[in-house]
Amino acid sequence: MDGPELAGAARPDGDLDVLPSPGDAATAAVPDAVSQLDLEIESVAPSSRFDSWREELRWPLMAYGGTRIALLVLAIACDLIFGPIVAKTSIAHEIGNWDGFWYIRVATLGYPRSILHTQTTLGFFPLYSMVMWLVSHVLMVPYFVSGLLISLVGGFVATVLVQRLVTIWWGPETARKAVLLFCLFPGSIVFSMDYSEGLLIPLAAGCMLALHHRRWLLAGVLAGIATAIGPDALVLVALCGAASLARLWRYGWRDADARRSLVAPLLAPAGAVAFGLFLQVWTGSFLASFTAQKYGWHEVTTVTALPALLVLTVRQAVDPALYGALNLNGVVGLLGAAFLLVGLRWLWRDRLTIPIEVWVFVAAMTFLITTSSEVPPNPRMLLTAFPVVLIFARRLTGRGWTRMVRVTAGSFVLLSTLTYVGAVLRP
Repeated sequence: MDGPELAGAARPDGDLDVLPSPGDAATAAVPDAVSQLDLEIESVAPSSRFDSWREELRWPLMAYGGTRIALLVLAIACDLIFGPIVAKTSIAHEIGNWDGFWYIRVATLGYPRSILHTQTTLGFFPLYSMVMWLVSHVLMVPYFVSGLLISLVGGFVATVLVQRLVTIWWGPETARKAVLLFCLFPGSIVFSMDYSEGLLIPLAAGCMLALHHRRWLLAGVLAGIATAIGPDALVLVALCGAASLARLWRYGWRDADARRSLVAPLLAPAGAVAFGLFLQVWTGSFLASFTAQKYGWHEVTTVTALPALLVLTVRQAVDPALYGALNLNGVVGLLGAAFLLVGLRWLWRDRLTIPIEVWVFVAAMTFLITTSSEVPPNPRMLLTAFPVVLIFARRLTGRGWTRMVRVTAGSFVLLSTLTYVGAVLRP
């Protein structure tokens, strides 16, 4: 070979020497250009990722932070105004009121060794109190403060995850409205109190998001952690099971990903099972917590719960001397039931925009909160069944949406005040 086709020549030592060719100058410049491009990408990518995160978090931070500051101001005002005239009204009592009292007792005293037919700590699942104990000892703060920090952080995580879910279901514009409604909804007071929803709701939303992305192991782990928080978290077992069955139905058993989906429902009840095993060893009964709820709080599941509540509330309103003073928890529960009915109707109209497993989650939560003899569909329980609340951001526009925001904000302030002060309205 000779001329320009010669790519190399043999040297006396037998090695091949590369000879220059007309295109060598341009070729030599290519690696430098590629390296420069890689450097530019490496320098720009982290910044772009950071900007994306900052943009995503900006609105949830504004809405959630604004409502938390409003509740803090409200708690201080209640302390200053009602503290001198209403017993047990203080910042610490307001934050640790109602169920918060029992979660703090679980963290400090643990569980009794035997089942008593009175109110005891056995009526409450352990995980929230365990995290409360850990944060209290790490940060050296009182238990009511550590519980509040958990709820505040968990509430913000839940808000961000709600925005992501609604963006997937109904788009970014509806997601912004949903975030505002979620933060203003009266039930969100639990994110400013010692209540376990600060852990439960972000785990439930995270489980939904993981199922959407077919991250079965993550979904199962999140659900398994959540079922150690409270009995209502057991609806996540149905959520994971529905997602797995839907995958298997669509792709069949031979599909590897469909088989992997089974890990989610298998892991989902892990927390509740672990707590039950502990109770079996500690008290001699796997169902000691449910027994404590039954005898200590008279909690039973019955399909007549809402009709009975309606009858009792009407009788209290008509003849308070005979049936006692009007119970605000019953009134709020009945209003919540009406809200739930509208939400379910609108969700059904949009049934094709959300996955089947979310529908199963909503149906299971609806069954729980409408058949509970002691906990009707109040704002806290409606927030736990959060797709029922979020659908209002989807369906309402214009003046209807403006009225919804105003009514929700007013209810947020009024019901939060009644919850913080005295013992007339629980979350």
